[in-house]
Amino acid sequence: MAAVKMDEHQHNPQQTPPPQYYYEEDTISLSDILLILAKQLKLLIVTPLVLGFLTALYVLFISQPVYVSSAKIMSSGGSGSTSQLQGLAAQFGVTVPGGSDGAQWVYPEIVKSRTLAKSVLKRKFDTEKYGPQKSLLQILTYGDEEPTVSIDTLEIHGANALIGMIEIESQGSFYNLSVSTFEPQFAADLCAVLIEELDRHQREYKTEKVKETRLFIEGRIIDVQKELEEAEEALKDFVNRNRQIQGSPALLLEQQRLTREATVLTGVFTTLKQQLEMTKIEEVKESALVQVLDPPEAPLYRDKPKRKLSVLLSLILGFG
Repeated sequence: MAAVKMDEHQHNPQQTPPPQYYYEEDTISLSDILLILAKQLKLLIVTPLVLGFLTALYVLFISQPVYVSSAKIMSSGGSGSTSQLQGLAAQFGVTVPGGSDGAQWVYPEIVKSRTLAKSVLKRKFDTEKYGPQKSLLQILTYGDEEPTVSIDTLEIHGANALIGMIEIESQGSFYNLSVSTFEPQFAADLCAVLIEELDRHQREYKTEKVKETRLFIEGRIIDVQKELEEAEEALKDFVNRNRQIQGSPALLLEQQRLTREATVLTGVFTTLKQQLEMTKIEEVKESALVQVLDPPEAPLYRDKPKRKLSVLLSLILGFG
């Protein structure tokens, strides 16, 4: 009987369904967000104000203002005569020391070189912070204090500091030179001195190359003059030995050869003398090789720090 009941229970089509579980959706409404903000209202107000106050103290009293003075410059070339002399030497089969047609001035590398920086460090400037006629080396290194390291170490630190203050960008055939310092007039004076030193560096380079060209031409003049004198002597001896050459084709050909050689050497000698005079003029000629299109001026406003923007960003960051 028990077996029959068990069998009926197993074949019962109406079985109890499994339990159903329902999950409540986890949502946050706008009212919940406003409630949370209301509870943290003091934190939302105090944090941005504190951060903004600290930022204002830093930009007003701690950070050093930075003023930028800019100038636009370009190279005037000045290598035309040198190029002509080098072309003349090339016709003689000799390469003149001094490079190719026209020096390609790489101003960014020259302006940011330690050589130019060390020459600028010796110049003196007037500043409100350190007083009148203080060397740039003193301004950038030990200031009003006594130096505690050697002059070589000071020059290394001073040159690195000066190079970090300079920015130069190429704009086609022009260059935009910018200098950043702690005073507006000091920035303009330093930018002007950099242009002067750059012009002096380029002039010395050009003078050295023209001098090398002049020495080459003077050496060639001595050699060509000697060859010309020998050619003229050979022609004179030939004419003295051969008074009647009209009936001898060989003697006529020899005379033409000697005459041609003397004529060519005469032309070379004359050209060299002319170019030597041009080189001497080029060597003593004084002209600005760095053309200043926009001279440096003292900026009216500081470039850094941007106080309003810094405080505004600190408030936004504090609120975030």
